[in-house]
Amino acid sequence: MNHPASPHSADAIITQRLARRKFLAQAGIFTLGGAAALATSTSAFAKEHDSAAEAAQEAAQGMDTVKEIFTAALIAEDLASTFYYNALVGSVIQDPNLAGPGGTATNVSSSGNSGNVAYLRAALTQELQHAALFRSLLGIPSAAQDPVQTFYFPAGTFDSLAKFTGLLDALENAFIGAYLNAIQEFAAKSANAHRGDGAWREPADRAYSKEQLDYFAKVSASIMGVEAEHRVLGRVISSTDPANNLNYESTDGLNAVYNGPHSAVAALTPFLTSSTGPGFTLETAVMHQADVSLPIAGGPPAY
Repeated sequence: MNHPASPHSADAIITQRLARRKFLAQAGIFTLGGAAALATSTSAFAKEHDSAAEAAQEAAQGMDTVKEIFTAALIAEDLASTFYYNALVGSVIQDPNLAGPGGTATNVSSSGNSGNVAYLRAALTQELQHAALFRSLLGIPSAAQDPVQTFYFPAGTFDSLAKFTGLLDALENAFIGAYLNAIQEFAAKSANAHRGDGAWREPADRAYSKEQLDYFAKVSASIMGVEAEHRVLGRVISSTDPANNLNYESTDGLNAVYNGPHSAVAALTPFLTSSTGPGFTLETAVMHQADVSLPIAGGPPAY
């Protein structure tokens, strides 16, 4: 018997994401709008005749402070770390496309796929490294002090390959959209700082130099590239062809990072809500990540 999907099931979340993208595209949200409604006609990217959608995007982006962008990114990276860790220790790891029956993240069976498992082990390391970077930028001493400690996933997420990779695709698209918006926001903040438009800048943002804002945009781009790799490798694991199915990555319907109804924070809210499904702690993922993660080289781009 077919049962309707729970509003917090993996299928429902994916369907909602696609429906949101279609609606926003029709509404004209996917634009190259400017950085803030607070900006005057002399601010970077401001337009003389903004559409309602562009004005909404600029208003949402204009409310985001540097600290809020970092905080949203940290929450997203902690969510991703928790997600990948639990996939590596959950029953889904025994799927033939992963470690195979009887296999584990560190002991792939003869019927498994060691390359696919390595993708996930590497992804865990990368998300943990990204979180550590944002933690350092926010002055947070350890993961135990991060703003969110428990994440909730639809029941069965870590039991079957279809549910896991379906949610992986939904999450990574949201992460990509968040970083694309972060790049635009940091670029706009930098442009206005270069123009000496101090009145436009949030007081909290005035602590950052033009060069720092430029650098934050570069770092966001470098992380977005890795998240795009995760999206494609998830499609490899699920045998979805072609895995590299996009000419351009998209904002996934998001128009800001922290503030507004179409922000990255709003998109990730279901995973911070206990009604979504079972809860999984960041503490467990951080404490035991060394058991399943794969060492990966490289650091942030040069300043």
